[in-house]
Amino acid sequence: MARYTGPVCRLCRREGEKLFLKGTRCMTAKCALERKNYVPGQHGRTRRFKLSDYGIQLREKQKLRRIYGVLENQFRNYFERAERMKGITGENLLRLLESRLDNVVYRLGFAPSRRAARQLVRHRHFMVNNRVVDIPSYQVKPGDVIQVREKSRKLEIFHASMRRIKEGQLLPWLELDKARLTGRFLDWPKREDIPVHVNESLIVELYSK
Repeated sequence: MARYTGPVCRLCRREGEKLFLKGTRCMTAKCALERKNYVPGQHGRTRRFKLSDYGIQLREKQKLRRIYGVLENQFRNYFERAERMKGITGENLLRLLESRLDNVVYRLGFAPSRRAARQLVRHRHFMVNNRVVDIPSYQVKPGDVIQVREKSRKLEIFHASMRRIKEGQLLPWLELDKARLTGRFLDWPKREDIPVHVNESLIVELYSK
């Protein structure tokens, strides 16, 4: 599967807000958006324009796509699946993206960013229901147990990640056993429990044209 390999800080600057693509670095003064709070490019400092309705919808879609690290065709496939599901299409879309294995690994705190989580999954460090899964887009379902493989449990990245997790920080639809490096996907998340600042209804409007 193809993926974006360019500088991720440019993506945050293009959207004009932190997408937290570099994990803990985004919380420090080293964050590119703190130092260069304007869009990338030669005329980034002086560029001034007003977005059309279509432009606003497009930016919202691009922002969500970049947060979860999926490319255009893959994102459209998620949207088409969300349309076929019962319920509100925009919320279904977010639930599908949140239930990706790389995102669940990130939400459980095993990795500092989704990009790092994707790499850890690809390197076969995780098991789902006692089976090794190395596909970042694997859809986790309610009741699934995600755990670090036995031979990977000595890696410092996992212990450093567990030390960063504070009490009550975990999302309500996830359960974590820090000592055993094991997590559980309890249920599909509700919209109010998904900490992603996007207006998904604009994305639905964009694809409905």
